[in-house]
Parts: sequence; C-alpha cells; structure tokens
Amino acid sequence: MNYSRVIIAGVLALTDLSPSMASADPAKNIQVAGRVLTFLENYPTGRTVIGVVFDPANPGSVAEKNAIMAAIGGGYSAGAVTIVGRPVEAGADGDAKVLFITRGVNYASVGSNARAKHIITIGSDFACVQSGACVIGVSTDPTVQIVVNHKAAVAVGATFRAAFRMMIQEI
Repeated sequence: MNYSRVIIAGVLALTDLSPSMASADPAKNIQVAGRVLTFLENYPTGRTVIGVVFDPANPGSVAEKNAIMAAIGGGYSAGAVTIVGRPVEAGADGDAKVLFITRGVNYASVGSNARAKHIITIGSDFACVQSGACVIGVSTDPTVQIVVNHKAAVAVGATFRAAFRMMIQEI
C-alpha cells in the first residue's frame, strides 16, 4: 500500500479539494486551517475568533488579509467550530484564540507575544513555522501541505490527535 497517497487523499478529503483544484489561494489556506483546528485535543468549539494578523505597510500582507476575511465572510464552519475573522494589526492579538499570520508580517514578534498568551498561530509562510513563531503552516499549492512545529505546539499547549499527526509533517 502506498501510504503517501493514502495520507494525501485523507488531507484532501479534509479540505474538500481535489489535486487539480489545489492552489496558493488564501481562501483555501484558511479552509485547511479551520479543519486543522478540529484535530486539536480540546479544540475550540462554537464561534471562535481567528485574528488575521497583517502589516498595514505591506501590500501583500493586506491583500492576503483581505482575501482571508472575504473567504471567512460571516463565519466559516469546520466541524463543531465556526471561525469568525477579525483583522488584527501586527503587534496585537484582538482577543483571538487563534492567529493567522499573513506573509510579510514580522512573525518573530507576533509569535513571541502569542506564545506568552498560549495563542495558536497559523501561517502560510513555512519560514514562520521553521522559526517556531507559527505552530502550524498550511499551503494548498500545488497540493495540501500541513506542517506543525512540535516545540511551538508544546509551548502554547496545543496537542493534536494521533490520526492527524499521521497526515502531517512535524518538525
């Protein structure tokens, strides 16, 4: 049995994407992020605010924030959680339980503040995950990829279910 194909199929099923539909679309990245939250032990349920962290001086960061906020709309449901987006300028947390860090943000500073408050951080820039500033990295280009920084997860108290850990890359 080819386990990598089984794992890829499982992740794609989680996100309702087919391989031909995967792209670097921030809307799809937030869908993956929402589904990832359902694999946390004691994951948030009900209405959950996700702060979309952006740098107003960085046009790319603002564009990603706008695309994510448009995708979330009035709320995006994933399992028992409904994600409600809140734009948050870098340096704040907006009283969110989860932060999605857009590209172009000083993720080291945001990650440090989030870690001190035990806030889960997600981003689409894998350098953020490598550094430990992001707990979770998601990408849908060219296929779904989910990377978890184990030390960062432990630091914020995030524990993932065993079935999920088989489908991701842990660093």
